[in-house]
Amino acid sequence: MPILSERGYLIPALDNESTDYVRCAQQLAHSIRQFEPEAKIAVVTLRRCADSVFDYVIPLPHGDCSTGDNKQCNDWQMFSASPFRQTIKLEADMIIASSIDHWWAMMQHRDVCISTGCRDYYDQPAQSRFYRKLFDTNNLPDVYNAITYWRVSDTAKEFFKLVRAIFENWTEYRKLLKFADEEASTDVVYAMAAKIVGVEQCTMPFASYPQIVHMKKHIINTRTNDWTRELVWETDPLRIQTVAQWGAFHYHIKDWQP
Repeated sequence: MPILSERGYLIPALDNESTDYVRCAQQLAHSIRQFEPEAKIAVVTLRRCADSVFDYVIPLPHGDCSTGDNKQCNDWQMFSASPFRQTIKLEADMIIASSIDHWWAMMQHRDVCISTGCRDYYDQPAQSRFYRKLFDTNNLPDVYNAITYWRVSDTAKEFFKLVRAIFENWTEYRKLLKFADEEASTDVVYAMAAKIVGVEQCTMPFASYPQIVHMKKHIINTRTNDWTRELVWETDPLRIQTVAQWGAFHYHIKDWQP
């Protein structure tokens, strides 16, 4: 993809049988525009999308590489799909609850930057390691691909080349890990690629942002998986249990519409 803008937000929205990620991406894009009206936003999708909230609607450059419902294996294509010299990739099932424009000032000095760690809705670092046992057991960096920055560079090119290699050769790479899942997840693949390239070149674990608010059961201590039926939430501005939210809010329940 030729470079069309200096910097912008890229949202992968690859629908599967259970989730309309384009709808999620539209919701996310509108939330970005609430705080950054002039932001450049691109969506990468498998189908047509005429929503003017997106500046660019981009098909997968190399087509859909998945053989089933797991579209994560296409993630390596985001590097070549991006129309920006500097890109912040955001997972579609999030909304932005406050301005994130300041992220650029910190990350623009890096070639690649993957968010590290996550927060609960009280803005406290997540204490539960329930979802991160594989990372801890294998001494992998605690990365969340939900927020990933890169600039066009040799480092970024090498990183996404590794991401592709790990996805395409997962049967072999998973042998390097203890208790690896049968299917590769993007977070695990990013963690392995970061470790090969150099964790210090791909993360900023000392920084308090960018981080997602992650609304999974064991992180926020709900009784059920569906927090939307258990917690009190308000919008405009977004509050959970009366607590105002900021930054990237990963709502996790795909059909939630604030």
